Amino acid sequence: MPGRGCKLGSAQVTAVILAGGQGRRMGGADKGLIDYQGRPLIEWVLAALTPQVDELVISANRNLDAYAAYGHRVLPDTLPDFPGPLAGVLAALQAVEADWLLVVPCDTPHLPADLALRLLGAAQLESLPLAVAADDARTHHSCFIVRTDQRDNLAAFLARGERAVRHWQANMPSTRVRFDAACFANFNQPRDLGN
Repeated sequence: MPGRGCKLGSAQVTAVILAGGQGRRMGGADKGLIDYQGRPLIEWVLAALTPQVDELVISANRNLDAYAAYGHRVLPDTLPDFPGPLAGVLAALQAVEADWLLVVPCDTPHLPADLALRLLGAAQLESLPLAVAADDARTHHSCFIVRTDQRDNLAAFLARGERAVRHWQANMPSTRVRFDAACFANFNQPRDLGN
């Protein structure tokens, strides 16, 4: 898919969709495969990101064949015992060759059409390794772009037993990019789906 992405200069961007969680608040369901308005959540995210990046990969630990059917690489965690979303980020950082990794969760179906472009632009403008999405009220720590040369930094963070995305991000120079809050509506419990 090279050539379709949001390259600024010669930067290449791969996106990882985080679908590797245990879905505890969804009764153990695999969130990416849950139906929302007639199609699985993962399909909404794929549709939003495909025009924005050079490559897409999916972080998943269950239903690998179902995710692979979408035609993208599926990357299980390389660390044991479901250590959280950063394990999926690490697996992607270790597997991709792009300069930047865009990270989004699988349960955020209304992502902005300029998410990659604006996050990448802000990070490059300020020569920073990390840009995180935000709105007027809060920071969306699970929607961010990070330079792939931060893989060893993340591996060391996880090796110390740390797991929180915001704590890892706090250790890096970063910027926030403001979007409309509605773009980050996510679905953590069955009632959120409105089906």
